[in-house]
Amino acid sequence: MSTPPPQYPNQQPYGQPQQPYGYPQQPQAPYGYPQQPQPPQRGPQRPPQGGPLRVVKAVAMVVVLFGGVGYYVWDYNTSPTGGKARAEASASASAAAHDPEIGDCVKVKDPKGEPVTTVVDCNSPEAEYKLGEMVPGANMECGSRYDYGIQYHRRTSGYTLCFTKV
Repeated sequence: MSTPPPQYPNQQPYGQPQQPYGYPQQPQAPYGYPQQPQPPQRGPQRPPQGGPLRVVKAVAMVVVLFGGVGYYVWDYNTSPTGGKARAEASASASAAAHDPEIGDCVKVKDPKGEPVTTVVDCNSPEAEYKLGEMVPGANMECGSRYDYGIQYHRRTSGYTLCFTKV
């Protein structure tokens, strides 16, 4: 035979739920008696019906949204005034016209002051120089085989464009 574990004055028997200290246990109603009145049960709730007016509003909003996007695309690309895409392409082309690559012929505006190069066709009478080399580094000089050079300085670096006469 085994002896049961010792009981202490405030200890609950094994298997019984313990109440926190200082909180009395709530009395339970006997089986079969209602504890509290229950609210009446309602049937399933239906969402409010908007009818045809709600459908018309939704369709109108979709049409306005697609119309606005369509107008923006049309205006950006093909408006009678040229649109923003044409202006951006023109600006990009003019920037490329002033940024020659090796082998391009250029005409130079203000060669003794602040020179600005414009790429032109090598067979054109406007062609003055042909870009032969781009020397990286600040304050670099073109060799004796070149007739003209333009230095470009940036904050941390620079380069020199070396040209020969056409």
